[in-house]
Amino acid sequence: MDSKTFMKELQLKMEKAVEHTSHSLGTIHTGKASPSMVENITVEVYGANMRIREVAAITTPDPRMIVVQPWDKSALKSIEKAIQAANIGLNPVVDGAIVRCPIPELSRERRQDLVKVSHHMAEEGRVSIRTIRRDAIDLLKKTEKAGTISEDDLARLEKEVQHLTDKSNNDIAHLVEKKEKELTAV
Repeated sequence: MDSKTFMKELQLKMEKAVEHTSHSLGTIHTGKASPSMVENITVEVYGANMRIREVAAITTPDPRMIVVQPWDKSALKSIEKAIQAANIGLNPVVDGAIVRCPIPELSRERRQDLVKVSHHMAEEGRVSIRTIRRDAIDLLKKTEKAGTISEDDLARLEKEVQHLTDKSNNDIAHLVEKKEKELTAV
């Protein structure tokens, strides 16, 4: 086993876990319009289930409005129903050839609920990083038992794995801290 390749693959896995957590946190709306709030909502069009981003352009003309413009006007009602059914606190309105989604002001209680949700998402990210770490260390121990790497290499690589784990956990902590500041800022 090549230790450099092993560490590179491990780093990629951990970066993906952090990236996934970042994307999850991005779906929490903070009172400011963001296309990510609606882009992954599934809508039934043409007899198939597709994501809104696959059937429409999503824009934010101002911080309190999301505009969804389907490429085919026959999808307007389906998009409106899908956004309502997603239960994300938006009340879509069909306006000619577009669907407008005004972003409501967040109450203090709702902000606190969203902070809890963001902490839960961060914990899911940390759990996946711990799983990646555990699998990596198990693999290292197996290769050491097989005689492929020495005891010293095992100790050195375990240290590097822990260093990557700590860095990834810090990245997630910064992401959730930033999201919490966004949510609590009025």
